[in-house]
Amino acid sequence: MKAHRWKIVFFVLLGIVGVSVGRPAYHLLRTYAGDQHTIQPTPSGYADDVSRLNATPVRAVWSVPAEAAAAEAQLVQLLRRAQAQRIPVAIAGARHSMGGHTIAPDGIVIDMLPFQAMRLSADKQILTVQAGARWADILPFLDEQGRSVAVMQSDHAFSVGGSLSTNVHGWQSKKPPIAATVRSFRLLTAEGQILRCSRTEHAALFSLVLGGYGLFGIILDAELWTVPNEWYAPERFVFPADAYAAQFQEQVTEDASVVMAYGRLNVAPEAFLEEAMLTVFRRATLPGNPPLPALGEAPLSALERTVFRGSVGSDYGKALRWTLEGAFSGYTLGDYVTRNQLLNTRVDLYMNRSEARTEVIHEYFVPPEQLAAFLAQLRHHIPQYEVDLLNVTLRDIQADTTTFLRFANEEVIAAVMLFSQARTSEADSVMAALTQVLIDACLELGGTYYLPYRPHATVPQFTQAYPQAPRFFALKKHYDPHLLFSNRFFLNYGVPLLAGPGAEQ
Repeated sequence: MKAHRWKIVFFVLLGIVGVSVGRPAYHLLRTYAGDQHTIQPTPSGYADDVSRLNATPVRAVWSVPAEAAAAEAQLVQLLRRAQAQRIPVAIAGARHSMGGHTIAPDGIVIDMLPFQAMRLSADKQILTVQAGARWADILPFLDEQGRSVAVMQSDHAFSVGGSLSTNVHGWQSKKPPIAATVRSFRLLTAEGQILRCSRTEHAALFSLVLGGYGLFGIILDAELWTVPNEWYAPERFVFPADAYAAQFQEQVTEDASVVMAYGRLNVAPEAFLEEAMLTVFRRATLPGNPPLPALGEAPLSALERTVFRGSVGSDYGKALRWTLEGAFSGYTLGDYVTRNQLLNTRVDLYMNRSEARTEVIHEYFVPPEQLAAFLAQLRHHIPQYEVDLLNVTLRDIQADTTTFLRFANEEVIAAVMLFSQARTSEADSVMAALTQVLIDACLELGGTYYLPYRPHATVPQFTQAYPQAPRFFALKKHYDPHLLFSNRFFLNYGVPLLAGPGAEQ
């Protein structure tokens, strides 16, 4: 009888293990089997961006030659022809913006990606790099010299020119956006002049071009300040989301050893935006002071991708991802990691490759003391629209004192949200309605929103978030009177504002 009871207990326990392990395994295997490995290319005669929602007929996509002298001479000739024939010109790099910022309808798209040369100053402080170089190329180059990028996005697929034109930020904590790391750049203007712009030379253009979305000219190359590559020790904290600002102040702001940090929120329905996970990276000195390892190929874990892709359209998958990341973060991060290893992250870890769906980003900036109130608004509004929220990342940004069209007039917390949506006009309309509601909520709390994403904000919302915008576009017309440089961002917001009262003030 006793043996029989133990058999029952054994099989009950076996069943529990099978259920607890079997369902996650089945879910992940099914996700992996259904994952797609390629994205259909944009049809000839069209230009699009990473959103795959902006396919637009264009006259040509022209790739700049890799050799600098030939490229600059040919670019000058191209701009002269475009001016004479009144053909609009847009500038493209990796095309990770999502609102047609790299597309001029019926125009010419200049592909800057072949423009990749770089060099480091003798003291290793200044990187001079052409605008088409991606951070994926820059990081190994700097790594060999013991240096690193001061500010960049969380993934390395983006181009320098695109990053400067959108004034990106990353999870380098207690730092302003990337514009603060720029010493100078060379700009090819609509009139065919090449100007060196800095805080002392053509300073007005310096401020307008950084975060200027390619509307004032073509960035040819830039001088960027670099920082040392270092060892970091990671640590992760989990706490209620409404306590995030206070926890960030304690764990990051008040700790001088913390140099990188980011937060994430739980998007599973049972704890929707109620739990936060903060990961911090402190400067570390390793026992024995070993040399920094050479930067290897950017990691891409098939399991990490599968866990993330398994959260699309699946409440269970979202909860599983949160559980696994909390349980295994120590194993995936390790005890120590170098700065360059952290920055050397591939964006295709997350990318949607299906034909039916895509993923779009929202990004809102709020003062730290308003974050909890903003999260309450997100919890209220997002479920009403029945959209698929996959991820929320939180990052801190210090005040930007460099750019004209700035999004951070003070210290802010950025809430970066990733949504999955169908590639249909109906789904885009739903997303537009949600975006406008969230922008209003953010503005009411003294915040603003980021401009490189879907152009769903109304013109009044745009001007409320960026009251300097009418003057910005008036200056665009001053420096580019024939409006040679154009894109869908300019057509959506610049053209209406230039046509409105007070644009020249």
